[in-house]
Amino acid sequence: MGFALIFSGQGMQHPAMLPWLATDALVRLTCERLGVGDWRQQLADPAWAANNRNAQCLLTGLGLAAWQQLANDLPVPAAIAGYSVGELAAFSAAGVFTAETALDLANDRAEAMDRCAAETPGGLLAVSGLSMEVLDALCQDTGLAVAIRNGVDSAVLGGPLAALARAERAALQLHAHCTPLKVSVASHTPWMRAAAEHFAQTLAPLPLQRPRSVLFSNAADRVLDAAQAKTALATQIAQTVRWDECMDNLHARGVHCVLEVGPGQALARIWNQRYPEVPARACDDFRSAAGITSWIHSHY
Repeated sequence: MGFALIFSGQGMQHPAMLPWLATDALVRLTCERLGVGDWRQQLADPAWAANNRNAQCLLTGLGLAAWQQLANDLPVPAAIAGYSVGELAAFSAAGVFTAETALDLANDRAEAMDRCAAETPGGLLAVSGLSMEVLDALCQDTGLAVAIRNGVDSAVLGGPLAALARAERAALQLHAHCTPLKVSVASHTPWMRAAAEHFAQTLAPLPLQRPRSVLFSNAADRVLDAAQAKTALATQIAQTVRWDECMDNLHARGVHCVLEVGPGQALARIWNQRYPEVPARACDDFRSAAGITSWIHSHY
């Protein structure tokens, strides 16, 4: 049934990501929007890399540039999805809006989320090794919310900074593995409700298109039309990302392999743990675009 295309979220960005990515018009436009000359040099600055607006705009633009540099040598994906802000690149790759619109939306989304974070400073904490029941109880005890569900014993928790610190201490006492993410907002939690409402207003007048490819959402299931796309993109800002269900939807399409576009290998690793019979690789695994396309073709 072909391959699934998935776009990473923020938190794993690093200067050496996508080592094969050429500096094309979209990469230059992304740098122009951010007011930088060399994006790799900028990512070497931890404060710049962790800035919410910088990360969301950069990853949206670079993810789409990477896909465009691969797409001509690959068949149309059997299904597409994005993780958190990766949905902007995913929806654009599926034909819902242009890459330039995706950059506009990334900027607007980040600014709206930053306004919420200014009122309640927060962040995200990845936790693995605890059941969802324990994680739910941990959230109730510490005042957090489940931002992303990745699997039966893996999730990302979000909320105010003091609550995150309490949750990390409690999770470590339960022998969990904890990783604070390089983000400065409590994405996909109720603390982002005002940002979700603002983004819905931003999306409302835009002439979005029906997806040309099978497209799955973090907040719903399959996205079939422009109206559903608008609702899904706004809703996920303040609602739990159901990445576990998203993966199930992709797997149900009968895909032969999965390609993760973006920084790091986190999504590919999560997929391989869940579906070891269907291989997943990340673009960061490869030194050339040709290596990626060769790997995809080898699974047809």
